[in-house]
Amino acid sequence: MTIKMADYIAPRIHPEGRPFIALFAVSTALLAWLWSPLGWLGAALTVWCATFFRDPDRVTPVQPGLVISSADGQVCFVGSVVPPPELALQAPTVLKISVFMSVFDVHVNRSPLNGTVAHITYVPGKFLNASLDKASLDNERLGVRLNLEDGTEVGVVQIAGLVARRIKCFAKVGDVLQAGQRFGLIRFGSRVDIYLPETVVPLVAVGQRTIAGETVLADFNTGGAPRLAEVR
Repeated sequence: MTIKMADYIAPRIHPEGRPFIALFAVSTALLAWLWSPLGWLGAALTVWCATFFRDPDRVTPVQPGLVISSADGQVCFVGSVVPPPELALQAPTVLKISVFMSVFDVHVNRSPLNGTVAHITYVPGKFLNASLDKASLDNERLGVRLNLEDGTEVGVVQIAGLVARRIKCFAKVGDVLQAGQRFGLIRFGSRVDIYLPETVVPLVAVGQRTIAGETVLADFNTGGAPRLAEVR
């Protein structure tokens, strides 16, 4: 496999971002015409907008049973919870792993496992800071339930945040997703919660950085104690 340096330096832009980048660019030209210092500010914001909508390829581990991160960002919660009602999961309690995305992270979301989309539900709500745990139940969100080949149910919830005002899910009920496959996007700053069977042992810790489509969050085939970590 060959990685092109050009793709690393200047990754592709997701089609969802092109209208926004064009709007920022036009606004920059108008601001520069009014007063050149404003044009420089507009140019910086245009570059940020293009960076926000970047959509780089990722190298996804394909070993069966690996749970791959759905989002770039920082792990902000790992623990046992009651699943949100919109996912209609049968288990009374599940393992939740949450990843918070800042406005500087890639916001394209990817499937954590190979599975069939069995259920999609949009829930209107608030726009609290997505790093807060109560955002899982209070914020606007879109839940996707995946059925794995053996019948195991897994939930992925895209959550809006303080700045985010639009959740996009490109998958439809009946679609078969592969681990690491793109399935959605959130604008601008948000969070993704992944719900797994409680027997699965997490392989990440709170505070750890993740890369969507690459970082292994858990392994269905590995037992033992949850992973511990500390800042060094």
